Amino acid sequence: MTAEPMLQASSVTRRFGALTAVDALDLEVRAGELFCLLGANGAGKTTTIHLFLCFLAPDAGSVRVGGVDPVEDPQGARRQLAYIPENVALYPHLSGIESVDLFCRMGGTRLPPARLEELLERSGLARADARRRVSGYSKGMRQKVGLAIAYAREAKALVLDEPLSGLDPEAASDFCAELGRIRDGGAAVLMTTHDLFRAKELGGRIGIMRAGRLVEELAASDVDARELERLYLHHMRAAPGDAPAPRATS
Repeated sequence: MTAEPMLQASSVTRRFGALTAVDALDLEVRAGELFCLLGANGAGKTTTIHLFLCFLAPDAGSVRVGGVDPVEDPQGARRQLAYIPENVALYPHLSGIESVDLFCRMGGTRLPPARLEELLERSGLARADARRRVSGYSKGMRQKVGLAIAYAREAKALVLDEPLSGLDPEAASDFCAELGRIRDGGAAVLMTTHDLFRAKELGGRIGIMRAGRLVEELAASDVDARELERLYLHHMRAAPGDAPAPRATS
C-alpha cells in the first residue's frame, strides 16, 4: 500500500482580490522525497508554502500535512513541519546555541547545551561560531541555525522559501548537501528556488509554476541542466494556451 503524501495540495486555489495567486494546484511530496518548485517572482511559489504553513487558507480545494488539514488543526499540522524562510529571523544578541534553545523552549522542548551544540555542528556550523552572537553571522550561518532548529523539532516535513538566495556558491553547496541528508533521513522536503542548477543537482522532483499553475513536473534525473533551462524558459515565455514544450530526445 502506498503511503499517504506528507505534503499534499488538491485542486487548491487562493485569490487575493482579482488576482489568482494559486490556481487549481495539485502537488504531492512524500516522505524521503525532495521537491524543488521553480518559477518567476509572482508565480505562486511563496503562496503555496504559506498554505502548507497555515499562514493562508485556500479559497477552494484542500491542503494536508501528514493527513492533517492546517485550517482545521493548525497546531497539529505545524507540529509536523519545520520552516526556513529566505531570511532566518534571529535575535541578534543571542548566540547560535541560545537561538536554538529559545526556539526549542517556545515549542515546549528543553535540550541540554551539548545536544544543542551537536545539532548546530550537524547543520554545518563550527563549534566556535555556535557560541558567537548571531549579529555577526553571515546569511549562510543563519540558514544553518535554521537547519539546527528543524533537527531539534524532528520535523517530518521541511518547507523552505528561497533559502539559497544570497548564498555564495560554497554556502549553497553545503546547504544543498545538508538538504539531501535530511531527505535521505526520511523527511519530505519542499523548496522554492530560482536556482535551476541546484534544483537539478539535488536530484529529486522538479515543478515549474507559472501564474499560479504547476505547468511542468519532472524527475531531475530525466533532464540535464541545459534541457531543464530550456523547459523553464519555454514556460516563462509561452503565451496562454501554447502547446507544452517538447522534450529533447537522445
